[in-house]
Amino acid sequence: MSAASTVDPAGEPLLLDGVLPGFAFSRLESVALAAPPPVAYDAARGLDLLTIHSPLVNAAVWARGLPERLGHRPMPTPPSLRVADLFDTAGEAWEGQPWVALGENPGRELVFGAVGKPWRASIEWQRVEPEHFPSFDEAGWAKMAAAFVVHPYGTRRSLLTYEARTVCTDPASTARFGRYWTLVSPGIGVVLRGALQAVRAAAERVSRQPS
Repeated sequence: MSAASTVDPAGEPLLLDGVLPGFAFSRLESVALAAPPPVAYDAARGLDLLTIHSPLVNAAVWARGLPERLGHRPMPTPPSLRVADLFDTAGEAWEGQPWVALGENPGRELVFGAVGKPWRASIEWQRVEPEHFPSFDEAGWAKMAAAFVVHPYGTRRSLLTYEARTVCTDPASTARFGRYWTLVSPGIGVVLRGALQAVRAAAERVSRQPS
């Protein structure tokens, strides 16, 4: 699916549109939170992606790592993957991971991305620094960007979206990724929804605390 620039109800373009304005594949999930936008944003920023657990999420992650296990290749796991650490430590806390921070609009949007060949049994990654990500066009790769965006929803609630976009750098890679996407898109949706539910639980727990 491709789309033009996404604009929020106030008419402000998304940072994600500046990073990856054109894309061939996307998945967007959303959840309403019983928490005001600042609390929802802090919860999204504080999310540790390694703590997202549910039977479906665990199954999706397990299935994606199966080729590495069958090939007896090591799968190093960092102690944590907090979203905030990716933005606050220049990526040092995510050392060894391919993801880089691509932009932040405090209180509203967090954008991060990676370049790789996910259709391979053992994914090949290429680290591309944030300043080079939008213009990167070396043939044979997929550029993937994701964003958490917080929107006001009424007077006391928030709407949180989690969007993942991908564009490939040449037709052959687009075809390869398309076949891969057909298989993994449902699992990607499970993981995105799992992250949203974790953020909602954290934000609503804070909102219930006495002020």
